[in-house]
Amino acid sequence: MTIPVHLVKGADDVLRGEALTKLVDGLVGTDDRTLLVDEFDLDLVELGAAVDAAQTPPFLTDRRIVVVRRLGKFSKGEEVAGLIAYLEDPLPSTTLVLVWERSSEPSARSPRIPPALTKAVTAAGGEIVDTDAPSGRGLGAWVAEQLQEAGLQVDGRARQEITDTLGEDAGALVGVIERLKGAFSPGARLGLDDVAPYLGPSGGVPPWELTDAIDSGDVPLALEKLQRMMGSGDRHPLAIMATLQSHYTRMLRLDGSGVRGEKEAAQVLGLKGSTFPAKKAMNQGRKLGGPGVRRAVALLATADVDLRGARAWPGELVMEVLVARLTRLSRAR
Repeated sequence: MTIPVHLVKGADDVLRGEALTKLVDGLVGTDDRTLLVDEFDLDLVELGAAVDAAQTPPFLTDRRIVVVRRLGKFSKGEEVAGLIAYLEDPLPSTTLVLVWERSSEPSARSPRIPPALTKAVTAAGGEIVDTDAPSGRGLGAWVAEQLQEAGLQVDGRARQEITDTLGEDAGALVGVIERLKGAFSPGARLGLDDVAPYLGPSGGVPPWELTDAIDSGDVPLALEKLQRMMGSGDRHPLAIMATLQSHYTRMLRLDGSGVRGEKEAAQVLGLKGSTFPAKKAMNQGRKLGGPGVRRAVALLATADVDLRGARAWPGELVMEVLVARLTRLSRAR
């Protein structure tokens, strides 16, 4: 039986965003997302527009998924009366995903969910997805569960170190897991020494130190350079992204060009002065090979979209996951 409505709530933006991504991906399955999913940001549109979409039959498909973001801007039952009325008789072909997150406006607060809305979701046979991690002693068990679901085999000492490092910032576990998955092969057994470099900072470093670390295949070193650039270096993730895009675009332009030396490579790239950057691009491009360069460009494209709002992750987390994956790609080659 199809669940007509899902209410996703939680105080941590990363955990809530990750749960939303998994939920919608699961609902879409292998079907065409562009035909199935309609997303409404209530900072930009009225709630009535989302309700109208929910009660409109689908077009060119047999079902529709309507995602409603920023519902947290409402605190009273009468403000969501139209939504509650819809839930009294939801359209069978619509799956409604309600995200209880506060408005992005600077002065916005985080109001509690109106009891009338929670009651309406339950009465309609809906699901309430609470993404908050447990506190206290329950956090350790939750960490172990998340690591297991991610396919990571982490021993007890390492799990305790992760738990202690997280403290009240449970959402940071998403980044830890993604970095570990980027650095280690599936099924690898990880101990404290393996995990420690990925738990998360030093002075700023120039961009070439980051790209050199990535090219070397040293994941801990590359992440350290990235964190120093974003921390003490105060570089915005988009600025670092531009550096990485330039680095790999050079390799892509040289791929298949047939250049035989750094001078020819510099001519193809249109570089003036020192040919050293061309030499680096040529050598690393050969090391990765055509498929590796194209895979790196695809990783950059996905991360660029995520940085611009496609995924509810902080920019720092997007860049850490990207750098871990790019560096592992270099190591694999």
